[in-house]
Amino acid sequence: MRKTDKKLDNQIRIALTEVCDVALREIDGFQWLTHLVNYSNFPQSLRIVCVFDTNDSLSHASTSNSKIELLSLIQKHLNQANIHLKKIDFHVSFDSEEDCDKEHNGKWADRLK
Repeated sequence: MRKTDKKLDNQIRIALTEVCDVALREIDGFQWLTHLVNYSNFPQSLRIVCVFDTNDSLSHASTSNSKIELLSLIQKHLNQANIHLKKIDFHVSFDSEEDCDKEHNGKWADRLK
């Protein structure tokens, strides 16, 4: 990883840590988030995965506008870090611990490949 890539990754990590802190307090069932990126194709390759505890919590987040709030929060914090994404919903996906347990025996590294 080049020095500029490390600096950019740190900016992303700080922004998403702030998002995570807010989401843990304000969004029921939200557990954590992570990001994946290929810096040779940034920002198009940036992928953010938001994880909820159960499928019920994830479903509730969809119907209660929590997903929209989460997308807005991510966009806001990335913008503050000078990372601008045209279509935030293209870069963010949602998942659950429950599905990872069922489909990948809880191995997130395999699931995120």
